[in-house]
This record gives sequence, C-alpha cells and structure tokens, in this order.
Amino acid sequence: MTIKSDSWIRQKAEHEGMIDPFEPGQVREVDGERVISYGTSSYGYDVRCAKDFKIFTNINSAVVDPKGFDENSFVDVHADVCIIPPNSFALAYTLEYLRIPRNVLTICLGKSTYARCGIIVNVTPLEPEWEGHVTLEFSNTTPLPAKIYANEGVAQMLFFESDEVCTTSYADRGGKYMGQRGVTLPRS
Repeated sequence: MTIKSDSWIRQKAEHEGMIDPFEPGQVREVDGERVISYGTSSYGYDVRCAKDFKIFTNINSAVVDPKGFDENSFVDVHADVCIIPPNSFALAYTLEYLRIPRNVLTICLGKSTYARCGIIVNVTPLEPEWEGHVTLEFSNTTPLPAKIYANEGVAQMLFFESDEVCTTSYADRGGKYMGQRGVTLPRS
C-alpha cells in the first residue's frame, strides 16, 4: 500500500470526480486576503469546511449516547466563523464531496495551524467506495473559546492505494454513512 502523490490526486479528481469541487494547487490567498491553505499538496488534499456547524451544548443535561444521540444537544450555526466553547466540540462537513476508489483507503489528519491552537480534527478512515461530504469533528481542548473558519483549509486527506482490490467495499456493505450530505449525526 503506497501513499499517492499530487499528480495521482489531480488525475483522479479531474478525470474521475474523486473530489468535487477540486482545487489543483494550494490556495493561500483569496481576494487578496490570507486564508488557511486548501487544495492539492505534495501527498494529500487539504479540504475546507462548509458554513453549517452544529455546536455541542449540554443545556438539556443529556447523556451522550452513540446509539441514541439527542439532536437537541446541538445548536445550529450558519456562519463564516464558528466559535467553539472551551472544552467542547462542534460538527461540520467538508465543502468537498469525495468519491473514494475501490482500491483506496483515505486517512484524514488535522492541519497544523489548528493543532497548534489546541483544536483537534477527528475523522474516521474513508473506506473503499465510500462517498459523500465528510462529517468533521472539531474538539476545542483549550480553556478558551476557539474559532473555525468556513471555506478555508481544516484537514488533510491522505490517499493510500492498495496493491489488491478489496473483496467487499463500503458500498457493497451498504454502509450507513454512504452518500451523506451536510452534517450527519451518529446512526445506530
């Protein structure tokens, strides 16, 4: 299994629709203003998050249960910037829609700009033939409020191509998060 380069990412995105919308280079400035970079890098693709956020709140004293998650545990925000309370988290989703090839596993890592501010990005691996908007979890590990910027880079996708095709892909299994759009809460 090998990590794939910028030329492979460009080919898969431009000719096979692996990433949409797609930026073939690294964008560091938009309309004369610096942004947290996004687009194709040497061995990855830096994704952006959309303007829709779900900020965790415990106003209802709910118990966090992955088998029965209470949607009332979130406050919905549609904005260019999301402020995450101290020691809390927010959900968002990638602006990009991804279609993972059958012989590829994709790993997502947070960008160092956010990590150096105590903001952790968590995403499980994107399995072969999974597709959709990726739901992103941002954890604010600090005792201070933290900002997340929509339409700017938040995480990097790394693509690993296997030397053999899997027997059963995520699509074959009918995975419960297939084709998700927007922020998708836990499904049991």
